Amino acid sequence: MSETEPQADDFRTKVIRVFFFALVTMCFVGLASSFEGQRGEVIKVAFLGSKDDEDYAGALAFKETVERETSGKLSVQIFPAGQFCGNARECLEALQSGTLEVSMTTAGGAGSLFGAIQVLDLPYAFNGDTVAECVMDGSFSGQLRTAMLEAGTGIRLGVISNTGGWRNFATVDTPVRSAEDLAGLKLRTVTAPIQQEMMRQLNASATPIAWSELYSALATKVVEGTKNSVQDIVGMKFHEHIKHLSLDGHAYMAAMWWLSDSRWQRFSAEEKQAVMNGLRALQAETRTIVKAGEQAALKEFTDAGGTVYQLTDEQRQSFINATAGMRTWFSNQYGPEWLQSLDQAVQVCSS
Repeated sequence: MSETEPQADDFRTKVIRVFFFALVTMCFVGLASSFEGQRGEVIKVAFLGSKDDEDYAGALAFKETVERETSGKLSVQIFPAGQFCGNARECLEALQSGTLEVSMTTAGGAGSLFGAIQVLDLPYAFNGDTVAECVMDGSFSGQLRTAMLEAGTGIRLGVISNTGGWRNFATVDTPVRSAEDLAGLKLRTVTAPIQQEMMRQLNASATPIAWSELYSALATKVVEGTKNSVQDIVGMKFHEHIKHLSLDGHAYMAAMWWLSDSRWQRFSAEEKQAVMNGLRALQAETRTIVKAGEQAALKEFTDAGGTVYQLTDEQRQSFINATAGMRTWFSNQYGPEWLQSLDQAVQVCSS
């Protein structure tokens, strides 16, 4: 045996080792890629409602639909109760920056970005769920979607659902049977200009309070009442302090479910379809829960010692008359076009 043969053996051994190491590395990389594919790209859904809220049930329906229709390529993470963003403005800013994919606000909550969207909060604009849902599902929502994108907001309207039912006047000590009964009362509102103006026209004192602080504000009488649905009042335990509920139904609590437009643009056509199907499943789930929960919430409110006032047509008309100036105010602030579009949509859906 020549002196070069051991060297050749050493060389072959080194080659085999290098090849084996490369093969193992490739296997690990492949496995990692496989696991990453199984996890999928993440869609984060954030909102302020708790896990007991219809918004959470809707988010679960969205998650199930999206993950099933994309075979897990899109994975949905849910952040309820302000875990991701603490108020509507923070959630909208997260959508704009692309750090959040899906979120929900009311029309008033989105008013800071696009003031005209508050047209949906005009008092007594809708006569019942059927008309309201028809408007929210029709061409009017498409007009809103286009206008907000053209305004450069960076957020895309997905669907409009419902979050809690209908707004009513609820007070700690004072029974409210007519608009005159609200005079001088400190009522909690959000910061949306339309809600501030409505309180002014009713001669009440608008007091902006964060949702998370409302329970203590009612307990200490920083505010003497609020304008919320009975489902929200009971769900948040506000009825431990609120003892009077007047069912005037002055506003449909539209839930605007938003998408980050920058993220939307990166979805494939199939992914976009799955996301929209998920939002429609969310919409159906939340609407069903809200309607089913109203009677149970009213019973819980009265069982706790609260009084519910079913207003007569004459009593309700006093609220309508007192806030009639809201239409002129809105037109002066945002122009008449959106008011005209809403009126047309309501007329079509009422026929």
